Amino acid sequence: MPHAAWQLTPLTDPATATGVRRLAWLAQDPEGGHPVGSAFVRLFDRKGQEHVAEVDVRVHPAQRRAGVGTRLIEAALAAAKENGRDRVSATADEGSPGAAFLAARGFRVGLRLTYARLSLPDADTAALAETAGRTHPGYRLVEWDGTVPDALAASFAASRRAMDDMPMGDTDQGRAVWDVARVRAAAEAVARRGDLLHTVAAIDTADGSVAGFTELVVRGDREGDAEHYGTGVLPEHRGRGLARWMKAHQILRMRERHPRLAGLLTDTADENAPMRAVNDALGYVPTRCSCMYRLDI
Repeated sequence: MPHAAWQLTPLTDPATATGVRRLAWLAQDPEGGHPVGSAFVRLFDRKGQEHVAEVDVRVHPAQRRAGVGTRLIEAALAAAKENGRDRVSATADEGSPGAAFLAARGFRVGLRLTYARLSLPDADTAALAETAGRTHPGYRLVEWDGTVPDALAASFAASRRAMDDMPMGDTDQGRAVWDVARVRAAAEAVARRGDLLHTVAAIDTADGSVAGFTELVVRGDREGDAEHYGTGVLPEHRGRGLARWMKAHQILRMRERHPRLAGLLTDTADENAPMRAVNDALGYVPTRCSCMYRLDI
């Protein structure tokens, strides 16, 4: 079918989030009107990220190599540029058709990610309990579901800078600026879709501030796999084993509270050797690799 024959229909995305807009297109077969592909562009409007966008293009396997993906990505890139973006990112599994598609259109690999899973039924609970039970002088652990308690809100928002130096390779996602309003909005977004956000934080007992945190999202049915959203320790508190301590505690709590959970998922940049070492020590097993691609437009 000629390249221009595929029909692209802009869609209204019902999903909303503070500081993020998403544009969408549906590609259809002009003869039968059947959907054959889609494209999404996420536009970040938060301070520090106004120049970047994320692109996600999907094409039905039976319609690949027929120009559908080209039409979709052209529309997506044009929209990103019209909205003032000069850098676009996309993610594809290593060695996949999507990876080849992106490379052929000028995207270059910016970061390699390793995905890993911890099987909760097979977790070494004795080793986890030993790690979680260690004393860390000057620190204590707290945990909460959903939105951060008011007493910790300002300190927790400030602790998000722990992610600022996270290895990002040659990608450019900007530097997100976190405040209490954004922290609360993120938790509320998880709650609106029926999922549970669980956070464990290490508190500096000298001043009661948050020294580090780890977040996990559990599906609404409390089954299947839960997903880690972020783990960070402030630079001035690193080297004390806080990340491993927090995550071990969280794993045990998930086993206790949600016995139907099958596993926990995480992804880590290959360049982030300290966090990969933490996950390895806790029993996470690599499952696949993907790459974040970058295109300057």
